Amino acid sequence: MERQRYLKRLSGPLLDRIDLKVYVHDLPFEDLAQTRPSESSADIRQRVNRARAVQQARFQGTGLTCNADMTTTELRQYCQLDQESLELVRGAFETYHLTARSYDRLLRVARTIADLAGEERIGMLHLAEALQYRTVDSLLQG
Repeated sequence: MERQRYLKRLSGPLLDRIDLKVYVHDLPFEDLAQTRPSESSADIRQRVNRARAVQQARFQGTGLTCNADMTTTELRQYCQLDQESLELVRGAFETYHLTARSYDRLLRVARTIADLAGEERIGMLHLAEALQYRTVDSLLQG
């Protein structure tokens, strides 16, 4: 019991500093044997390069190069959420006991997801995906 308590105290602050946590289930054979084409690496590279170009334009003259570099000031400026999105985040924080650090990281990841989707504003789907990456440990433990 003491070891569990120690690991929980240690892992919480450590895991809070990791932006993306993804649990990957084993694929069923049917999925592996599928012949349907998936998104090519070249297409993914193009999408990432477009998102990086958007970020470079956004931060031109600020000394920042990407969303990960944003401070609280830039987060407030470039990651504004509508009321519905704020309620989604509020619910997640109450359910999963997320921290203030998690909020900043969540916004950075959601901003990046929106950039990859070519969207100017962060939407509910971007936030939901970012929350999924933040809360995977809570879901697996619960």
